[in-house]
Amino acid sequence: MQNVSLTLVQTFFMVAQAGSYSAAARSLNMSYQSAANHVRRMEQLIGEQLVKSDQGGKSITLTTRGQHLYKLLQPEIEPMLARLGIILDKERPIVRIGLPQAVFFYLLPEILAAFHAIHPDVDILAYERDTSLADLLKEGSLDVCVSERYFGDAGVPQHLICSSSLALVYPRTWGLPPAPADIAQWARHRPFITYEPGQMLRNLALDFLRLDGQEPRILIATSGSSSVKRCVEEGLGFALIPSWCVDARDVNLVALDLAESLPTVPIYFGEASFLNANPYVQTLCRLCGEMISARLKCGQSSRPAPPTSLS
Repeated sequence: MQNVSLTLVQTFFMVAQAGSYSAAARSLNMSYQSAANHVRRMEQLIGEQLVKSDQGGKSITLTTRGQHLYKLLQPEIEPMLARLGIILDKERPIVRIGLPQAVFFYLLPEILAAFHAIHPDVDILAYERDTSLADLLKEGSLDVCVSERYFGDAGVPQHLICSSSLALVYPRTWGLPPAPADIAQWARHRPFITYEPGQMLRNLALDFLRLDGQEPRILIATSGSSSVKRCVEEGLGFALIPSWCVDARDVNLVALDLAESLPTVPIYFGEASFLNANPYVQTLCRLCGEMISARLKCGQSSRPAPPTSLS
């Protein structure tokens, strides 16, 4: 099978899907005889019969091995052909990346500038997603992802590129920050802005803020860190968000780093398994690791200082 060609695989797949050589040949814009020859060549390479022609040759049936091969190809061949079609249509390489909106907003622009300096002819398509990234990679809709989630899926290799801490964020007009040990008591009667149910950051925050079995009052739950932060900026409540969302420009906010009080939040780079040797994917993975780590270290010293007196 080392010399098998995509043409042979595609022809066999179309014959199996259409149920006849003639229908597959029409779809592939080739002759009936060429489609039959391609399948016979596949059978020679594999060493087993894949297709049986019914009398008259109007329809085919798959052998047991043919059925097995068709089922193996079914979830792979169509996304791959669709991706190849996009590349050929655009005449430029494309890398499709999925990631949460806040990760794109706060962390990715500098990375994309560095990436395009190295690969100026490669287009980036960014899809802002938080959930379903693993499924989108496996079905061929995405090439890579950056996520705080670990999928635990062998079909989607992930690499830990760095970890970040969470920060307590609240309007500066609220005054001095509490000591980390007193945050749960401080938060008890204050409105809490957090993430939608099921998100990891929401669960971490609720566990940390639970006091005497009681959770804080959730005023607003939304999808991403940038939306949570925007609500805090409007004075609607406090939140626990990744510390990289806050820097010295946020003069109306107080950010108290909770690195000593809460587990760090990992950031993973993942790719479709067949793309792990792709040079564009390798470049993007390296830049994400180097530049996000540098951004987080820089952010630790550039956050707004807490107020020195109550206002």
